[in-house]
Amino acid sequence: MGILYGGRSGEHEVSVVSAASIFKHLDRTRYDAVPVVIEKSGRWVLGGRAPEVLSAGAVGETPPSEALQPTEPSAAVAGSGFDVIFPVLHGPYGEDGTVQGLLELANIPYVGAGVLGSAVGMDKAVMKTLFAAAGLPIVPHLTVLRREWVKDAASISQRAADHLRFPMFVKPANLGSSVGISKAATPSELPAAMELAFQFDRKAVVEAAVPNTREIECAVLGNDEPEASVPGEVIVTHRDGFYSYDAKYLDPEGASLRIPAEIPAATAERVRRVSVDAFRALELSGMARVDFLLDGAAGSLYLNEINTIPGFTAISMYPKMWEASGLSYPALLDRLIALALERHEEKQRLRTSIK
Repeated sequence: MGILYGGRSGEHEVSVVSAASIFKHLDRTRYDAVPVVIEKSGRWVLGGRAPEVLSAGAVGETPPSEALQPTEPSAAVAGSGFDVIFPVLHGPYGEDGTVQGLLELANIPYVGAGVLGSAVGMDKAVMKTLFAAAGLPIVPHLTVLRREWVKDAASISQRAADHLRFPMFVKPANLGSSVGISKAATPSELPAAMELAFQFDRKAVVEAAVPNTREIECAVLGNDEPEASVPGEVIVTHRDGFYSYDAKYLDPEGASLRIPAEIPAATAERVRRVSVDAFRALELSGMARVDFLLDGAAGSLYLNEINTIPGFTAISMYPKMWEASGLSYPALLDRLIALALERHEEKQRLRTSIK
């Protein structure tokens, strides 16, 4: 099997650390795992030594002495005889349906969501549209294109102030791991927040902040009959005041995890139910981590977003929530691979000719 990681996105470093954790926990008596690296330049490298880094801050480019011969993407997957591919690519050009499309063309089983689910799960604006259509609870938000902002920033700022109120969060529409996200507490802070988001994407999502915010997460596993884990909570202590990239990956004291989350049983059950509903609304398969915002005072629950390739680092919530639900990290990997093969086998039974 191939472990596909790295990528051309701002989440390259997180992907490398996730892959290192998967290599560490994979049952080597069952799987012959081969690294397939996509470097930041877009170059694909097949084989070599598996990554061992434990921190995103320690990730660097492959040293020239260890770099192998580059290969074409199609040759790296289709011509290598892999039984299954485990993509551990976070962000654009990996989690957004592009790599999934390549694997579909190569007719190779792969872990995680398909082309459609990956694409809509990457785009926060489209994702929220589908959540709203399914009647799922989301926070008020605006979607802004870079061209619109450049043309009339004042009008957009006023619209955000009128409809969302401060404080608010600004995010690149197509990215994860909190890359490019910032909090605008006042109107004067909004332009800088918008400019930061537009450094990573041509489209930004501006969201109303939830008062007394508690960050609740839930893991989903399955294909047509998905199951939800016990919910967990991220308790942020980082100076940014929210679950930023630094709080997640660079500051060891930036946040702590509480699994299971200390929330009422009825709220926990609602989190699990909405997680499965969100998974189905985006037509996902394999896995997803579903993130919520809970008003700790009022008890109001809001669906924030879905991650179709959640982090698999040593501190990542997805494997930890399943461990707390009775499924160990190695067993989770086994299950994900089995789901990939199951979905692929089912698709092979479809007709490709009318005669």
